[in-house]
Amino acid sequence: MKIGTPKEMYAGENRVAMTPSSVVQLKKLGHECLIESGAGDAAGFSDADYTSAGVMVVQSAADLWSSADVIVKVRQPLITELDLLSDNKTLITFFNPGGNEEGLSKAKTTGANVIAMEMVPRISRAQKMDALSSMANIAGYRAVIEASNNFGRFFTGQITAAGKVPPAKVLVIGAGVAGLAAIGTATSLGAQVYAFDVRPEVAEQIESMGAEFVFLEFEEAMQDGAETGGYAAPSSPEFREKQLEKFLEIAPEIDIVITTALIPNRDAPKLWLNNMLAVMKRGSVVVDLAAERGGNCDATVPDEKIVTESGVTVIGYTDFPSRMATQSSELYASNIRHMLHDLTPEKDGVIVHDMEDDVIRGATVAFKGDVTFPPPPPKVQAIAAKKPAAPEKTPEELAAEEAAAAKRAGGNQIALLVIGALLMFFIGQYAPASFMKHLIVFVLSVFVGFQVIWNVSHALHTPLMAVTNAISGIIILGALLQIGSSSVVVTVLASISVLIATINIVGGFMVTRRMLQMFQKS
Repeated sequence: MKIGTPKEMYAGENRVAMTPSSVVQLKKLGHECLIESGAGDAAGFSDADYTSAGVMVVQSAADLWSSADVIVKVRQPLITELDLLSDNKTLITFFNPGGNEEGLSKAKTTGANVIAMEMVPRISRAQKMDALSSMANIAGYRAVIEASNNFGRFFTGQITAAGKVPPAKVLVIGAGVAGLAAIGTATSLGAQVYAFDVRPEVAEQIESMGAEFVFLEFEEAMQDGAETGGYAAPSSPEFREKQLEKFLEIAPEIDIVITTALIPNRDAPKLWLNNMLAVMKRGSVVVDLAAERGGNCDATVPDEKIVTESGVTVIGYTDFPSRMATQSSELYASNIRHMLHDLTPEKDGVIVHDMEDDVIRGATVAFKGDVTFPPPPPKVQAIAAKKPAAPEKTPEELAAEEAAAAKRAGGNQIALLVIGALLMFFIGQYAPASFMKHLIVFVLSVFVGFQVIWNVSHALHTPLMAVTNAISGIIILGALLQIGSSSVVVTVLASISVLIATINIVGGFMVTRRMLQMFQKS
C-alpha cells in the first residue's frame, strides 16, 4: 500500500511523521512511500533526502491524500483534511478523540479508519508505539534547556580563583516520562535536583537518577497512577494543602521549577502559586509543561514567556517537541513505523486492521463507519484486575514466616545428611576401599562447595553467576584434594581444573561488577 505524509497545517508545527530513515523500514514491509513537497523542510529533511530514500515527492496535499492508502500525520487534522478521507483509507495521527467530537463525527461519516497515536495502550508490548512518551521525553529534556537559556548562572557548582559558584537548585514537579527526562538532564548538567510526585513508587526512580525526593509528612496513602493510564490520580483537598505548604516552604531556595502535571482533556492543577513566585529569587525560572491546559503555575501564559514583577521568568511554551523537530520527527516516525509493522503482519504491503489485537483496538477511534472510542480495557489489564491483591503482612507475621522457613530448611538439611550417611554406609559394605575414598571426596566437595559459594549474597553476583560459581567451587575443592596424588596425570588434570574454575569464578564476579556499575552514578 501507499503510505503518504502531508505537510502539517498547524501553525508553527515543525515535525513530520515520516523521515528518510523510517522509509527504509516501511519499504521492508512492502509499502510505497509518498510525501508532500516541503513537508520535512522545517524538520531538516529536504525533498532530495526523501527522493534518495526512494520516496515519491507529491506537489500538492490534495494529490497526496487522493493517492495514499494510509495517511500519517503529527497534529490533529483539520476538518478540511478529514474531508479528503474515504472509506478505503486509514489515518494515523494524534487525534485527541476525547476533545474532538466534531472530528470523530466526520471520521464516522467518511467511513475511514482512524488510529489515534495518543490512545496506544500503555502496556509493555506497545511501548515501541508510545508516541506520548516519546514526545514527553523530548519535552522534559527541552524544558531544562529552555530553563538554562533563561537562567543567569551555571547549573553546575564550581570553585574558581574568583570564588565559589553554588550549583543551581532545580525542582521537578511530577515524575512521569517528562519529569524523569528533566531530572536526568538537569542532573547531567550538574544541578542539585529535587523532585516531587504524589506516587510514592517513583521515589526510587528519582533517587536512582541522582535527585532527592521531596517527602510530605502526611498520613493519607498516595494514589497509584496505574489505574488511570499511568497518570497520577487527583489527591484530596487536605493532601493538596499540605503539598502547597511544602512548595511554599522550599520556594525561596529553588532556582528553577519545572512542572509536568498534565492529564489530557483536563484542566491542569495549579501547583506553583503567586505566593511561591513572590518568594523566589530574582532571576529564577519556571518552565510549565502543562501550559496547553492552563498551566500548573498561576502566572503561565500559553505560548509565551513572561517575567513577573518579582523578576521570575515563567515559560509557557506548548511546542517543546516541535522546538527539537529533527529529533522529535525521528522518534515519532519510529513510533508510526512500529504501528505499521503491527498492521502489516505478513510484511507484504497489505494492511490488516485486526480489532482483536489489544494495541490496534485500543488506538482505533473510528473503524468502517463506526466510532470505536472509548476502547475497552486491554485484555491483559482486565485479567490482571481479576487477581485479588494479596493482603499486606505485618512485620511480626513476616518474621514468623522467615523463622518457620529457616526451621524447615534446617530440618531438610539434617534429613539429607542422615540419608547421605546411611547411603554411604551401605555402599561401603560392598564397594572397595579405593572407590569409597574417591566417592567421599566427591560428596564432600559437592556439599562444602555448594554451601560456601551458594550462600554468598546476590548483592555480589547475579543469581545465574551464583549457580555457575557454586559448580566451580565444587570443582576447585575436589581438584585441590587430588593435587597431592601420586599419579602425575591426576595432579596435572587437577591443577588444570583449579585454574579453569578459578578463571570462571573471578570472571563471573568481574562481569557482575560491570553490570552493577551500569546502574551507578559516576
